[in-house]
Amino acid sequence: MNLEEYKGVFVFAQQVDNEISSIAFELLGKAKELAGKLDTQVTAVLIGSGVKGLTDQLAEYGADRVIVVDDPELKDYRTEPYAHALASVINEYKPEIMLVGATAIGRDLGPRVSARVKTGLTADCTVLEIGDFPINAIPGKEQKHNQLLMTRPAFGGNTIATIACPDNRPQMATVRAGVMQKIDPIKGAKAEVIEYNPGFVPDNKYVEILDIVKEVTDVVDIMDAKILVSGGRGVGSAENFKLLDDLAEALGGTVSCSRAVVDNGWKPKELQVGQTGKTVRPQVYFAIGISGAIQHTAGMEESDIIIAINKDETAPIFDVADYGIVGDLNKIVPLLTEKIKEATQK
Repeated sequence: MNLEEYKGVFVFAQQVDNEISSIAFELLGKAKELAGKLDTQVTAVLIGSGVKGLTDQLAEYGADRVIVVDDPELKDYRTEPYAHALASVINEYKPEIMLVGATAIGRDLGPRVSARVKTGLTADCTVLEIGDFPINAIPGKEQKHNQLLMTRPAFGGNTIATIACPDNRPQMATVRAGVMQKIDPIKGAKAEVIEYNPGFVPDNKYVEILDIVKEVTDVVDIMDAKILVSGGRGVGSAENFKLLDDLAEALGGTVSCSRAVVDNGWKPKELQVGQTGKTVRPQVYFAIGISGAIQHTAGMEESDIIIAINKDETAPIFDVADYGIVGDLNKIVPLLTEKIKEATQK
């Protein structure tokens, strides 16, 4: 493999029902940063049927170029035709870096494509940087520069691993939603558009979709919330979450929770923050009755302001909190709610 042939930072621009997923814009923001350090361009790969009209959106969020693979076989996501499409793009255009969102689609697509193009894949990344590998020079071993350093939680979130792929291209990663920052859209921006179709011949690996059933839910997306009031096992019961509901209502915020709460059946998984839940970046994050295990903090530590309430003064959550209150949440939360209501009524 001639590594010099591989140039550019590529992003799989996931779309569902001809609507680009938010993760694509987040990845374009990170791709633009990485491309700046490598003095190269950002390319979005848009796969679907009847999706050519979405290219301007990708340009506004940082794509210099959009490769469109548009074919009736790609109308709905199916593993085989999508894997064929993306692998063909990689083999034809040879990206140095290929980023895929760690969504349900991306987690299915990424590993299959990496195997087809004979490269490695680092899954569920939370940090991407350009740097040297090995990070610390080792006597007698070549230190390669301008490598993609991919960081992810490992061993159940108990440690953080930084991984590189120095001998194969592309350097490929799936990235968790919510951890990268999308840029402010550049209105009127245009990208070079390339239409590419490797050809699709259905075979016995093509799944036949009989029906698509869309779930209707009234659960809000906590990733969009500006204020989150999050509860953990320390809240005590599903009924006791009424205290957090009242506080969230007074603040104009949204209730979320830790994994322990979901495991206990107190709240649905859609509200879970953390490594196995969602990564959030609200302006204010209340951590109430949450101990602060690394699996949880990995999903909320980028919040602008973190306020922790816990009766255990040694709880790890206080290590990441901007403000901490040691005490009984059953007394503190109602008082806090009352004071906020008084302040807003003045």
